[in-house]
Amino acid sequence: MKYRYLPQTDQDKREMLETLGISSIDELFADIPEEVRFKGALNIPEALSEPDLVKYFTRLANQNVNFSTHVNFLGAGVYQHYTPSTVNHMLLRGEFFTAYTPYQPEISQGELQAIFEFQTMVCELTGMEVANSSMYDGATSLAEAAMMAAGHTGKKRVIVSRAVHPEARDVLKTYAYGQNVELIEVGTNSDGVTDPAALEALIDDNTAAVIVQYPNFFGNVEDLATIEPIAHGKGALLITSSNPLALGVLEAPGKLGADIVVGDMQPFGIPASFGGPHCGYFATTTKLMRKMPGRIVGQTKDENGKRGFVLTLQAREQHIRREKATSNICSNQALLALAAAITLTALGKNGVQEMAMMNLQKAHYAKKALEEKGLEVVNASPFFNEFIIKLNKPVADVNKKLLAAGIIGGYDLGLDYPELAQHTLVAVTELRTKEEIDILAAELEAITRA
Repeated sequence: MKYRYLPQTDQDKREMLETLGISSIDELFADIPEEVRFKGALNIPEALSEPDLVKYFTRLANQNVNFSTHVNFLGAGVYQHYTPSTVNHMLLRGEFFTAYTPYQPEISQGELQAIFEFQTMVCELTGMEVANSSMYDGATSLAEAAMMAAGHTGKKRVIVSRAVHPEARDVLKTYAYGQNVELIEVGTNSDGVTDPAALEALIDDNTAAVIVQYPNFFGNVEDLATIEPIAHGKGALLITSSNPLALGVLEAPGKLGADIVVGDMQPFGIPASFGGPHCGYFATTTKLMRKMPGRIVGQTKDENGKRGFVLTLQAREQHIRREKATSNICSNQALLALAAAITLTALGKNGVQEMAMMNLQKAHYAKKALEEKGLEVVNASPFFNEFIIKLNKPVADVNKKLLAAGIIGGYDLGLDYPELAQHTLVAVTELRTKEEIDILAAELEAITRA
């Protein structure tokens, strides 16, 4: 047929049946016994025209709660941040939007350069020497880091802080089970950070790595300077999972002795999107570079001295002998890494610092406003843009009332930490205004006093 993708007309159908040498479509199913064929009508709605279908789904979509209809104070790993308008204008260009793996560098220079810039900016943020072209998300990046540490050290024991994101720890458990790696969890102290005394009691010479989150799941800033000598003193690697935006104001983990720094680039130009897809980053030292999963884009020159970009290292089983592969990770998040790179470029170094500082200041203003209304904020350590509020009612009930007031409430910590029942984790980003924060404080005061 000349027009391959247009619906078939009755004449088209007749011609196809003639070509097949049959008189009806039913004859195509002649091999299926008559007694098992479905004779009735399917219990589904009648087909709609395209305009009616669009109206129908628009009505359904308008029932959803979203960031346009409600003020959002929910974070817990996925955040609502400012995205420069230039991001989608560039990201949705055909040459980027349709690009896949840049196996042929001669026709993929634009994408390769974008990934190279992404790697460079990750290194600047984390204080590490080398970064790969991205991972699927922050959780899988963390799990890959732990397996890399076990492979590099030849040890099969990893200690992970209980203040690491619960979902990331679940992914880590799945990876560890398959690799026969023992996972040990270390608790937190009264300040809401990893307990160094408990860590020192757990770590031994058979420990491959110590994993902490910086800032941790509760928003608190871990003391890496205290944890680093404990880890390295027993020959273990120090792995940190870091919110990259927080690194705009916090000291880079690489400067504090971290061996591997991972995380999710979602705060930079990547929408919440119901929890994904996002873009993990993975950075380490030059010493560990060849053990790193994924691929690295490098800069070179052609025979005429012109700058160019190529895939420098590809260490998965598809490219090298299977037993030598560092990981079975099969791709990267090139499009979302590009979104993060465009966002970082648009913001610039000063912009990233300003954005991070706004998160820090607005979160602390919110803490003060809530305390003035009689609510209890339990964070005893310095925190970034999230903190914990102790409530006198179930979080689910409080959130339901907040939703009726046009507010998306915080995360119910009792879902993952039974000892923190009736505690909610609230996120305050640069997008929240003073008026919105004051409304949250007033609503929570009214709800908890009712």
